Amino acid sequence: MKTIKIFITAAFFAAISMVSPSCGSSEKEANPLADSLSMVNGELNGQLSEKEKALQEFVNSFNEIQENLNAIKEKEKIVTAQSQSGDVKSKEETIQADIQAIYDLLAKNKNRIASLSKKLKKANSKIDGLEEMIANLQAQIDSKDNEIADLKSQLEAKNIELSNIVMNLETIEAESEAKTEKMNTVYYAFGTAKELKEKNVITKEGGFIGLGKSTKMKEDFNKDYFTKIDAQQVTSINIGAKKAKVITTHPSSSYKLVGDKSVEKIEILNPDDFWSASKYLVIITE
Repeated sequence: MKTIKIFITAAFFAAISMVSPSCGSSEKEANPLADSLSMVNGELNGQLSEKEKALQEFVNSFNEIQENLNAIKEKEKIVTAQSQSGDVKSKEETIQADIQAIYDLLAKNKNRIASLSKKLKKANSKIDGLEEMIANLQAQIDSKDNEIADLKSQLEAKNIELSNIVMNLETIEAESEAKTEKMNTVYYAFGTAKELKEKNVITKEGGFIGLGKSTKMKEDFNKDYFTKIDAQQVTSINIGAKKAKVITTHPSSSYKLVGDKSVEKIEILNPDDFWSASKYLVIITE
């Protein structure tokens, strides 16, 4: 892809040099070839950006699955140690909680793998190596599932009551999705300072004799004025203003305002970092 981009860019400048008017010309001549090459180059840049975003999403999911597998392994060690020492019955509640946590993590991994497989099938372009990585993770999950089933049988043989453990994948998935939805729910609002003030979103505080006041979000702000979104699904918000300023707390490296003569939109480059300090985004526009 990079080679194609370099070729297109070189061809673009070559086309300009071949077809551009002489210094003595009073009007700039039309250059349809240059315009066409410029359009193709822009499309290639867009495709690369989408592919990079998709790849990053897969990498994040792989990391999450691996972290869950590591957590399962640690809990499995703890439960095994507890079941092999002292009065096992006295540790029944702790063992039950750990086993339930293991099944919850397994369900999350199964759900995530299923989601990745669907996205990979729907992807416009194939990304080398992803199918193999998904297959390897699926094999690890299946292997761990069998290990936990054996561990559960061993515990039940020692009269540890595990009948209340929720192993139904659909039930666990529903609970997990509800928790994930709540965790990923964030809010944004933008408008002029006058508009946001009238809607009880922002206020001006501090300063001396009316000077040097800072604009910030009100403590008892009007939540109804905000738009609710999923932090992992929405990474670009259209603004369409001459100027824009983010007044809520978000790491500067996690986003960028896009536009030349005006601010077209805000792009969230790293959702996890961006929303880590505040679940609410406020932008003042002009």
